[in-house]
This record gives sequence, structure tokens and C-alpha cells, in this order.
Amino acid sequence: MPVPGTSPVKRSTLRQQIADALCDEVLAGRLPAGRQFTVKEMADQYGVSATPVREALLDLCAQGLLDVEEHRGFRVHEFTFEDFRHMINARNMVVEGLFRHSVEETLRTMTPQALASVRRRAEEAERAARSGDLDILIGYDLRFWRELCGLVGNPYILDFLQRLRVQSWVFTVPYLRRVPDLRGRLWAGHCELTAAVTRGDAEVSERLITAYNAHSVALIERLVSGDEKG
Repeated sequence: MPVPGTSPVKRSTLRQQIADALCDEVLAGRLPAGRQFTVKEMADQYGVSATPVREALLDLCAQGLLDVEEHRGFRVHEFTFEDFRHMINARNMVVEGLFRHSVEETLRTMTPQALASVRRRAEEAERAARSGDLDILIGYDLRFWRELCGLVGNPYILDFLQRLRVQSWVFTVPYLRRVPDLRGRLWAGHCELTAAVTRGDAEVSERLITAYNAHSVALIERLVSGDEKG
């Protein structure tokens, strides 16, 4: 079965391009949880050889997005609400500690270019959140948090947090798509958080991050339980 929304990939850096393309398909819900496929199927879909596809799929397994099924190929990993809770808790602990100890240092080291880029990402993500445009929000939100945390963190923490955020979106997207109108329901404090970080206000930064995570858990819990349908 072809994967919707895909097209042949250029032959430079095939492994990463295929991994990125497949990650986008999983994030968008076009490769849903539990979906099985083979290396050959994906190689035929993208019009490339099996080797870079297999390497890309193994990369996504290492990120926790796919599972290897012996003699059957691969399956999109199925996260549970309990998994989601653990992701949020882990994010909370790492990010709060990161910002609490690094905000002042950030003010001394951030460049005007980096700050301008984070502000643009914040504005774009917040605009998408307020309008309820999930497809646009996912990409901008991931870029926003990666750049914001990049101002205050080291690359190892950055990669860990990015992995958790991708996994969180993979779990939440199917539930959010059931809501006919997401306007006013998604967290939209990106600009406020950026302002707090750039003025060195660790207390407000921590409060906003905690509120963001609490909002995410509460919304998804209502959707998972069926208490909120739209």
C-alpha cells in the first residue's frame, strides 16, 4: 500500500532524507500506530535501493518510532497514554532543570541571530496554535523548542528532548485530529516563554513550561477518556 503524500527522494544523503520523510509521515498520522511495512515496500515507494531505506528505518527504530518485527519487516510503534505521561514527566524534569540553571548564562552567550530565529519560530508556532492548524503547528513547535533549548543546553540534552517531543506528537496527533476545531484548545505561550528566557527570568520560564506540560496532559487525557470530543 503506497504511503500518501510521498514522492521520490533525491539521491544525496538518502538515509537522512528517507528517515526525515518517514518521520514526517508518522507525525502526520499517515503512517499510523501499528502500521506494518517492509523495506521493499518503502524502497519501491521512494524509488531507491533497499540499503538506505533499511538504514533509515533502523535509525527510526533507535528513536523509538518503529519496531522491528522478525521476518515481517517493521511496525510503527504504538504508544500508550501511560507512555505519554512518562514522556511529559521526563520533559518537565529535564527542561525545568535546564532553564533554572542556564537562563542567566544564556543571556551572556546568545547571539542576536539566534535570538531573532527563536522569536520567529515562537511567532510562527503561536500563530499556528491559536488558529488550530495542527499540520503547521507540529513542524514549527518542534523547531521552536529545539532552537530555544539549543540556546541553553548541550547537544546531548537537546537530542534527548527532541526525541521525546517527536514521540509526544506521534501519540497525540491521532487524538487531536478527532477535534473538529482546535482553535483555543492548544497551548500558545511560545512568545511569552521566549520573552521570559531572553530577559533571564528563570522563575517565569519554569512556570510557563510547567503550565505547557500540564495543559498537554489534561487535554489529551480528556480526549483519550472520551470526555472531550470537540
